[in-house]
Amino acid sequence: MLEKRPKKFEILEHSADLKIRAFGKDKKELFKNLMVGAQSALRPEIIGRETETKIKIDAEDLESLVVDFLDEINYLNEVNKEVYQRIEFENFSDTGIEAELFGKKVKRFGRQIKGVTFHDLDIHKEEDGSWQATILFDI
Repeated sequence: MLEKRPKKFEILEHSADLKIRAFGKDKKELFKNLMVGAQSALRPEIIGRETETKIKIDAEDLESLVVDFLDEINYLNEVNKEVYQRIEFENFSDTGIEAELFGKKVKRFGRQIKGVTFHDLDIHKEEDGSWQATILFDI
């Protein structure tokens, strides 16, 4: 019998913006799935060469950390012309992340994220102990 795999993220309908809801068994998986959801929404045309990029983010709280994390990744997408598919956390707390991003070079993106917003941001722990977040991006 096939085991039902939990959802990682879903792209929600929103007029003129991009809204993503991500899921995770813990906060690390939630952050990973937020990243993967945002990266898939870019509709990248991947060239194929593998990349590694280190990031370090400090924030005052969990909500700011989510926004700063996704904002940093969006910045790196544009500057490095890369899309990130995997992350390994070296340090992780509600106010800081040190991690290595693994991705691929991109020829072009089919969609551009202009910014990550706090508007309608929702991060919470479910009754079963899993985590869920909904975030809005300006496109």
